[in-house]
Amino acid sequence: MPEWLQAGGWGLLAGSALLLGAVTGWYVRVPQWVNASIMAFGAGVLLSAAAFELIGKAHERGGTLPTAIGAAGGAVAYTLANVALARRGARHRKRSGRQPTEKDRPGSGSAIAVGAVLDGVPESVVIGASLLTGNTVSLVTVAAVFLSNVPEGLSSAAGMRRAGRSRRFVFLLWTGIALLGGVAALAGRVLLGGASPALLAAITALAAGAILAMVTDTMVPEAFEDAHLLVGLITVAGFLAAYALSIA
Repeated sequence: MPEWLQAGGWGLLAGSALLLGAVTGWYVRVPQWVNASIMAFGAGVLLSAAAFELIGKAHERGGTLPTAIGAAGGAVAYTLANVALARRGARHRKRSGRQPTEKDRPGSGSAIAVGAVLDGVPESVVIGASLLTGNTVSLVTVAAVFLSNVPEGLSSAAGMRRAGRSRRFVFLLWTGIALLGGVAALAGRVLLGGASPALLAAITALAAGAILAMVTDTMVPEAFEDAHLLVGLITVAGFLAAYALSIA
């Protein structure tokens, strides 16, 4: 199978976890503390993946300077975009109980949709780019993204339901983002195919910086709000789970 097709398939698989979580969050009345606990675990998984699979690999490929520049650039770019979206009602897009209704904040539904895309694309690009260093995709990266996407979709969809958004909106949104994940992974493989080691390192680190900013700005607050007494322990459990995958 061509590598670009493999990349798209793996990206779609990882993105499908968002839809799986969204279906669960819509139809199952999961207590908020359970949402928060699952979100904390997902945050730990992504922190581990960013550290060992992204920053670590970027440093191996291109050295310290491209890695540092890429990570800082990713964090800045994500933060600026997130600030703009927050002003339009997407600040709590991953929270199960604090999303605004369309009546409260007109246009917030569109902002939430754009924010969900912003959160998911960097992860998918890295899945595709991981094929550039070998003949197979990084299964650790795929597993980490999949495991973190389930709680993201679950908590966000539960919040959308409570905010009065329609089932059609929710399922079309997450289906579209799952498909976009496949396209982004494919693009990561195709567009970065001729990249130098330094540029590939910078792109990988850029995704890592964006992911780290996303975790601390959107996932950790959701986790802390309802599971603050255990959030540290659960986050470390997620971190260690992803770490075990990376050294297996």
